[in-house]
Amino acid sequence: MNTLSYKTISANKETVQKEWVVVDATDQIVGRLGSKVAKLLRGKYKPNFTPHVDCGDNVIIINADKVKMTGKKWTEKIYYSYTGYPGGQRENTPASIMAKPNGADRLLRKVVKGMLPKNRLGAQLLGNLYIYAGAEHKQQAQQPKTIDINQYK
Repeated sequence: MNTLSYKTISANKETVQKEWVVVDATDQIVGRLGSKVAKLLRGKYKPNFTPHVDCGDNVIIINADKVKMTGKKWTEKIYYSYTGYPGGQRENTPASIMAKPNGADRLLRKVVKGMLPKNRLGAQLLGNLYIYAGAEHKQQAQQPKTIDINQYK
């Protein structure tokens, strides 16, 4: 038996096939959308997934201002941050984040960032995410394909 035929193929930066995909966030639940987008960014839906390589797609989210949350999460869920100074603990709700300029971008980026690895690779993957509040986006030149995010698990 030839054991050379059983070599594991590990993807690297040169052999990765990256695509551009558009995800419509209209009436999607924030957490479920975030987890699926994080998997797309990571490349976990691809057969040649390699954990230490950026082998995911570039994801464009449109209509980010039309996302939903179940229950009373808009007002009762709290995101904590700390400034580093005494008494510098701050709290935000999703409703207060959405009320600010670029609120939809900030909220979805915060959700997806929490689902990516906490290292340099995770920061690099977050750079492959483009979020727009409306239906228009600037990445027409990349000819992205529109996908139905509900088809993914």
